[in-house]
Amino acid sequence: MTRTTIVFQPLLDPWLIAVLALAGAGLVLLLWWNGGRRAPALVRLLALGILVLALLDPRLEREKRQPLTDIAVLVIDRSLSQTVDGRMKRVRRAERELRAMLGGLENTEMRQVVLQPRDGRDGTALVGALREALADVPPERFAGALLVTDGRAHDMPKNPKDALPPGYSGPVHVLIDGRRDERDRRVVVDRAARYGIVGKQQTIRFHIEQSGGGKGGRIGVTIRVDGEEWGVLKVTPGKPVEMELPVGHAGQNITEIIAEPMAGGELSLRNNHAVVVTKGVRDRLRVLLISGEPHPGERTWRNLLKADPSVDLVHFTILRPPEKQDGTPIRELALIAFPTRELFVEKLDSFDLIIFDRYQRRAILPAVYMANVARYVRNGGAVLLTAGPEYAGVYSLYNTGLSDVVPARPAGGVVRRPFRPAVPEKGRRHPVTRGLAGVGGPNAEPGWGRWFRAVDADVDDDAQVVMTGPDGRPLLVLARKGEGRIATLLSDHIWLWARKYDGGGPYVELMRRLAHWLMKEPDLEEEALEGVATAAGLSVTRRTMADAPPPVKVTGPDGKEAVLPMR
Repeated sequence: MTRTTIVFQPLLDPWLIAVLALAGAGLVLLLWWNGGRRAPALVRLLALGILVLALLDPRLEREKRQPLTDIAVLVIDRSLSQTVDGRMKRVRRAERELRAMLGGLENTEMRQVVLQPRDGRDGTALVGALREALADVPPERFAGALLVTDGRAHDMPKNPKDALPPGYSGPVHVLIDGRRDERDRRVVVDRAARYGIVGKQQTIRFHIEQSGGGKGGRIGVTIRVDGEEWGVLKVTPGKPVEMELPVGHAGQNITEIIAEPMAGGELSLRNNHAVVVTKGVRDRLRVLLISGEPHPGERTWRNLLKADPSVDLVHFTILRPPEKQDGTPIRELALIAFPTRELFVEKLDSFDLIIFDRYQRRAILPAVYMANVARYVRNGGAVLLTAGPEYAGVYSLYNTGLSDVVPARPAGGVVRRPFRPAVPEKGRRHPVTRGLAGVGGPNAEPGWGRWFRAVDADVDDDAQVVMTGPDGRPLLVLARKGEGRIATLLSDHIWLWARKYDGGGPYVELMRRLAHWLMKEPDLEEEALEGVATAAGLSVTRRTMADAPPPVKVTGPDGKEAVLPMR
């Protein structure tokens, strides 16, 4: 379409041109009124008009206009909820028909947005997809929107009029692809904490939504904690339920809420099952440190533990047995009496970790107390032994009731010469020593400082040697005994790393990992399998001590199994 118009581009401000025109016309009329002749006055008026026209700078403008198309938005919902009851087939059919209809409209452009399954639990962001499609569309060109969905939009505003961006107006049509007689029951978690204190209770609030009829009354809901059945609740649909569950351990505590199926069938059984993941964290770590023979590393252990504000440290140093008499005044022997019964009988199970630092067998601790410590380990406790020369002697801690759980048996000798602690192949795969700073390559010497003393020992068959000393002898030995764990460090020279001798070493990281492994932190488990659902599928991570990870068997919600090779 062509359009011709006259436009003005004044050389001066329009008001100034108007003032000049009026002043000139007034002057001409005044001269004429005072006896001037008519013809010259008309000529002057004509000249004045030409001057004013020149100041207005008129131009002839010819426009060629082409009308823009209107834009209609088609939003197709292909979220996970559309994969049940043949909905996807109906969605594809509706999509074909709507595309054909919109394609036949004159002067209309179609813009299509497809919602795919999303990561996480954000639901169906129908309104967000519509707004994103209109981000670069002028409001004047918006013709309307067509939404093909199952009717569940998790980002719908309270006022449906606010679904369109500000300034946009137009019809929004929704095509529901479900059926009128659909029946469904689903578990909805209203409130659940993401973190919980180990040993405390967590509160979970949920309710059961039910649509499409169904008999009234209460229904059975099964609760599972870490795969084991916790109990069965009788719940009224639509009524909120609160329950308190214990946070049994650090790391992920998985709670499953499973509602029984509706009689006569329902739309999907997948949403009858909800999962709540609570990460357990320890409030305060109670550590019992028993020191024996005084040595430079004793202060290193104390400083390391006291530097952590989350550690409640109970530290006792036993310098001599009570029957020894050497004239030392009683007031200089101890500030308080050593509470042996309280620590090793009454409150032993309250400690998260027990450390024996160069402690040797003395009359102050009866044999039954060491047997209690062995029982503590088998029942799930954690013990760390750091050994000096006394471990190879007749008063060795191994010659007590602890021998049933200690994985390193002293061979009777002590190696006294410089050596650099090394990490063998098994230690390079173990989470306690894997990737330590300065560990070096498989055939390279570690880049940390030397030690000068190690106890020679034989290790149990079920123990793991993750660090070696002189001539490849065991240095750091880990073992599982019953439900608990125990570690033996066959040298008392780790304090040299703390003093930066010969370059030092990663003693803080090593001791932190060792303590957390002993206390069963999930991030330091040797064998772990983790699956994360993504939009592209399922991402599986396998951590293992084996040379090659075995394949993983995956069972889908529909019961189908698949074996996946690990890369």
